[in-house]
Parts: sequence; C-alpha cells; structure tokens
Amino acid sequence: MRKIAKTLLGLAFTAACLLSGTAVLAQAYPSKPIRMIVPFPAGGTTDIVARIVAQRMSESMGQPVLVENRGGAGGAIGADVVAKAPPDGYTIMMHNLTFPLSSVAQTLSKRSPFNPETDFEGVAIAVYVPFVWTAHPGVPAKDLRELGNLLRGSPGLQYNYGSTGPGSTMHVLGEAFKRDAKVQMEHVPFKGAAPLKQELLAGRLQVGGDQLSSSLAEIKAGTLKALATTASKRIPGLPDVPTVRELGFPNLELEGWNGVFAPAKTPREVLDRLNREVVAAVKHPDVQKRLADMGAEAVGSTGAEQDAIFRRQMDQFRPIIRDMKID
Repeated sequence: MRKIAKTLLGLAFTAACLLSGTAVLAQAYPSKPIRMIVPFPAGGTTDIVARIVAQRMSESMGQPVLVENRGGAGGAIGADVVAKAPPDGYTIMMHNLTFPLSSVAQTLSKRSPFNPETDFEGVAIAVYVPFVWTAHPGVPAKDLRELGNLLRGSPGLQYNYGSTGPGSTMHVLGEAFKRDAKVQMEHVPFKGAAPLKQELLAGRLQVGGDQLSSSLAEIKAGTLKALATTASKRIPGLPDVPTVRELGFPNLELEGWNGVFAPAKTPREVLDRLNREVVAAVKHPDVQKRLADMGAEAVGSTGAEQDAIFRRQMDQFRPIIRDMKID
C-alpha cells in the first residue's frame, strides 16, 4: 500500500508540474519580439493597417511587434514564410482579400507551396476596407461602365490594367471585367499597391485598383480617378463613386478586409491572446480615428468568423478563377 501511495503521489506531482509548466508558458507569452509579416511592399493598405495595429499591440503586450515586408507573387511569398514558421505565436501575418483569391489560383494551377485551408489559423479580421477601381485622370471615362463602352468602341485602343500580382484581387476582378464587358486589356502585375499607384500617377498605366486606403488621398486630390467600388453600397467618404453593381457588374462585387493569421497548430491560448490584442488595438479610439481617416472600418472579429469568411470567398471565386484560367 505504501508503494502504491508513493506511486500515486509521484504521478500527481508530475501532472501538477506539467499543468504548471503549461500555465507558465501561456502566461509567459510573449517573451520576445513578434514578427508580423506583410506579404506586400511598404506603403500599401495592408502595410499601413499592420503598422497601426502592431504599434498598439507592442504597447499592450510589452514586446515589440515588428512589421516585416515580404512582397511578391500576389502575397504568396510572405504567406509561405508564415506557413513554414514555428507555430509558437512569434511569426504572424497581416493579409487581405487577395489571400483567398490568390490561394485559389495557385491551388488550381498546382503551384501553391502551402495549403491555405490547413496551414493557417485565423486570428481576427482587423478592418474592412473596400476595393476601388482607379484610373489616370487622362482616361476619358468617368466610371467603369464608360470604360467598357470606350474600349468596345475603340478596337485599336490599347489599355493596361495593374494589380498587386498574379492571382491577386485586382487580377481576378480585371479578368472578370474583361469577360463581362467583352473588352480587351493587358494585365500588368506589381509587387504591391505602392508601385502600382506610382505607375498610375505617372500615366504609364491606365487602370488599376487596390484597397481604398492606398489611393484615397489621390482620389480626393484629383490626381487619380475613382471608376467604381466593389462594396455592396456606396462609401460615405466617396458618395459620388458608384458601386460595380450599380454599373451593371454584379460579379465584381466583393467586400475587402485585412486580417491576422498564424501558422497552423499554434496553441489555442496563444491564438486567444493574439485575438484579444488585435481586437483591443482596432477598438482603441485613437486607432479607430486613424483607420476611419484612411477609409477603413474597425472590425475585430473572432478567428472562427475570419476562417468562415476566408472559405466563403474561396468558394465564391473558385469557379470564376477556374473558368478564366487565372494563375
């Protein structure tokens, strides 16, 4: 009996140590800086949102949250870094609507280095930011419908449209517009919204688009022209800019977002902590004002809600991307 009692006591002590160790690990996170990968160059909406959120998280978590830009391949290069990172909460990613769309394109073409549905955990949607079609002021069309009429009525006119990379949101929307409007334009991919905008401003690119925050200042200044938004209703900050549905292109309607992801198998207690921090950051009054000024709406969803939206948008655009053979 004494031997059995000693064995049981030893087992109980071991279990207590394990539980205690787990609790200490959870409480200790984070004990070093956190990398927030942005899979686009600096200067675009995702980068701006990431830096605003990371600043607040750094202050509240007691460790630096360092934004690292890893642009290229429509966001796939940066996403691959996160997919292959240790699932410990020290490498996370701020991505946008391009993620589910480019993932579909890469999966269909069997070129994806990761599985978008199994290699990531949703942390939170931070903000909603609508996408907007933009053009150089010299383009003689006031909206997307007129652009279609212009291109159909001028067979020799050669226009190019830009996106943030193959399989990106604007690439998919651009090809859908060409199909629905029965027009031709050449696709020019860029590594991010900032270089795309530079070419639009210089007039070397006629049409492009990205999240509103990337070009809101230029639209208001008149150096870029807004042709349409992809939102389901007009944007308060741009009440004169019609939606794609109003202009006869319902297939181009798509809600934009920016959200935080972590590698798959990240411990639940770490995911929960990250979610609380992201939500608290975007709900902070100062952050909400900064986001509103750039045309973004603070959200702060759960990870499950983010995963559901991600999968729904993949399902929505999978047949379109497959039929148009976008890669």
